[in-house]
Amino acid sequence: MCGIIGIISNTPVAERLITGLERLEYRGYDSAGIATVVNNEIERRRAPGKLQTLKNLLAEQPLPGMVGIGHTRWATHGAPNAENAHPHANEHVAVVHNGIIENYAEIKNELQTKGYTFSSETDTEVIVHLLTDYLLKGLTPLEAVTQTLSHLHGAFALAIVFAKHPNLMIATRCGSPLVLGVGEYDIMLGSDALALASWAQKLCYLEEGDVVSISKNNNGDFDYQIIDSEGRSVERPLRQSKITAEAASKGEYSHYMLKEIFEQPRAIGETLQSAVDFESKHIDCANFDINWQSLTRLTIIACGTSYYAGMVAKYWFEKYAKLHVDVDIASEFRYREPIFCEGGLTLFLSQSGETIDTLAALNMAKEQKQQTLAIVNVTDSSIARLSDNVLYTAAGPEIGVASTKAFTTQLTLLACLAIVAASKRGKITEEDHQRLTEELIMLPGKISKVLQQDQTFHKCALTISGARDALYLGRGTNYPIALEGALKLKEVSYIHAEGYPAGELKHGPIALIDSAVPVVVLAPHDAWFSKTLSNLQEVMARGGQVICFTDSKGEVELKKQISSSFHLQIIVLPTVPSFVAPILYSIPVQLLAYYVALQKGTDVDQPRNLAKSVTVE
Repeated sequence: MCGIIGIISNTPVAERLITGLERLEYRGYDSAGIATVVNNEIERRRAPGKLQTLKNLLAEQPLPGMVGIGHTRWATHGAPNAENAHPHANEHVAVVHNGIIENYAEIKNELQTKGYTFSSETDTEVIVHLLTDYLLKGLTPLEAVTQTLSHLHGAFALAIVFAKHPNLMIATRCGSPLVLGVGEYDIMLGSDALALASWAQKLCYLEEGDVVSISKNNNGDFDYQIIDSEGRSVERPLRQSKITAEAASKGEYSHYMLKEIFEQPRAIGETLQSAVDFESKHIDCANFDINWQSLTRLTIIACGTSYYAGMVAKYWFEKYAKLHVDVDIASEFRYREPIFCEGGLTLFLSQSGETIDTLAALNMAKEQKQQTLAIVNVTDSSIARLSDNVLYTAAGPEIGVASTKAFTTQLTLLACLAIVAASKRGKITEEDHQRLTEELIMLPGKISKVLQQDQTFHKCALTISGARDALYLGRGTNYPIALEGALKLKEVSYIHAEGYPAGELKHGPIALIDSAVPVVVLAPHDAWFSKTLSNLQEVMARGGQVICFTDSKGEVELKKQISSSFHLQIIVLPTVPSFVAPILYSIPVQLLAYYVALQKGTDVDQPRNLAKSVTVE
């Protein structure tokens, strides 16, 4: 969740450390800090709150140094204040840390008995003193790091600098991502390759248990050595970096979230290009060694927004491929001692490819000899590397904490995969395959039309922005989109919202309906429209204010059957087949949440208490 950056260079690094932290701020943002080595001493600047506070401090107290580390924090242990902000340091070492040290209390007690004193509430500080203890015993920095790691339990990434070794930086990943960047004039590392954009020409993704030692000699030349979890010196592949600094820019948009909403036609189009032969209208994204015909069970595992994508996919796989599907929340999957069926396929969804609960479930599935498939947005991520098969969305970097384009590109690939499974299992004809593929190909253009009326959603937001609670209703594949819409509203506006299957309204939630509880209804004119219309009328009969997303046929029916005296706002969306409707209807719930948050004045891109990549349990 936290963000790490480190740079070893022949020029001062403080300014670039801050720039890198700005690119990582989506990962954590309750405090920030940087540390450099200057004249064999560690110098630090730390500040609570947003990164701007740290920038203001540095303007008053500049920080020299050509070796440095930086950190944006998402608090796990201790309040978000200056004392708990990273880097944590003493006169010997400085450390930045992403993750959790599960046995820190035990280590802290042992260190206190040795006379070490602690100035923070964090688990990270035990690393500082444990390293120091080994350094004072005469161990080299690398030996001290290795010995320290042998005591730590948990999932973490670390970057460390040493006062008496001013041209050295050591880093490691144990369950939390870390990427090494090689530039023309320096070497750097970060939690995300985005932090290194425009500086690193080549990238090296560290593997689980790797320790990397980066050094600079007296001539200013750089070198690095990677040691694996077995203590062997290894080489990891260096890959050309394709990430540009522009990817981390908002461009003409006021927020990353709005930019990423508007990027969806492009992102979905490029995802389709990676999966579809447009000339033959045939999907060829899944040339895996998966025997779809003999497959009896598909288990989809994910967290948060990705979990809702899996819920939509269940409808698709069961309807078209006639395949039994279970959808599980990753954080609960292991705790119910799941029964794996022989020859089953387990599909993992993760935007970052580093989601810790999903990663743990993947390891469990592999232990049970399940065939695994992942859909992620980040190449070389942990989930991508560990899965037997992997598909990549083409969303590009997503910086806004509330997921938008990563969600719809996940849905796009899941739709493609469902078509493949249906074809391989002989459940649809070639003509059906082409028809469904054509519906996907037409989707980016339809989404562009929704985005052209974004000011309509701006006006609709007035109905919700003053509310304390809201409900979202949908049927069929739009039920998960109702859940997703409610999640988006909660995330960015802090309004309590819940999504329900429209048919469940009478089984409890209708008790909440009054004029102060707006209800968002997803009602394309499909096989379920008449039933959803009945639910909508039930809401309005009780004074509820309704925002209804529908198509032109739905609008006609609504105006025919509902008196204009009721509180009803109808937003007309392009008409699309029911197969792709959940992808299209994702767009208006995103826009509505964005404009409600805008009217409330909340922090759209960095909502309170949230972080983009969840790498701790």
